[in-house]
Amino acid sequence: MFDEERALDAAMRTFWEKGYESTSTQDLCEATGLGRSSIYNTFKSKHDLFERALARYIDTMTTAQLAILEDPERSGADRVRALLATIVDNETEYRSGGRSLGCLTVNTTVELAGRDARAAGLLERDTSRRLAALRAVIEQGRRDGSITSTRDAGALARFINATIGGMRVSSQGGADRATLEAIAEVVMDALTH
Repeated sequence: MFDEERALDAAMRTFWEKGYESTSTQDLCEATGLGRSSIYNTFKSKHDLFERALARYIDTMTTAQLAILEDPERSGADRVRALLATIVDNETEYRSGGRSLGCLTVNTTVELAGRDARAAGLLERDTSRRLAALRAVIEQGRRDGSITSTRDAGALARFINATIGGMRVSSQGGADRATLEAIAEVVMDALTH
């Protein structure tokens, strides 16, 4: 029996590993176990399948990150620290050929955002959600005294978001756990100095 969710997960992983342009229809057939006509009947086009896979990735990853950032049991700084630890863990867990797969949203931003308006729209909405959550946790950290930087909360949120993207790209380039942890510590220093 056909499991559309499983096929979507397999396609997501393939796009994550190879990128949109480098993923062939044959790659998608092999990953999903579907024939070419079944892929097009179910998902309409490679681009439609990619958009659905990207939306699924965003929903899964952003939901998990927001849960960390919204944890009322932790101080603001501890929430950011936990998020960064999760990023480090993910970057060392999701590997292919000895290198990190990075982040499908970061990879898509680099590959397609400038020329694919629909993908760019998904990415912009996701970035807005994450920046709002980061800004809120920075403001919470200021209230609980765990974040002492006087820089603008929005600027700090953008800094953390950009640093996370940079950590993911660095990991794709071969950065190891210790290197990523050192980057995370610089973020924490920036929030408390």
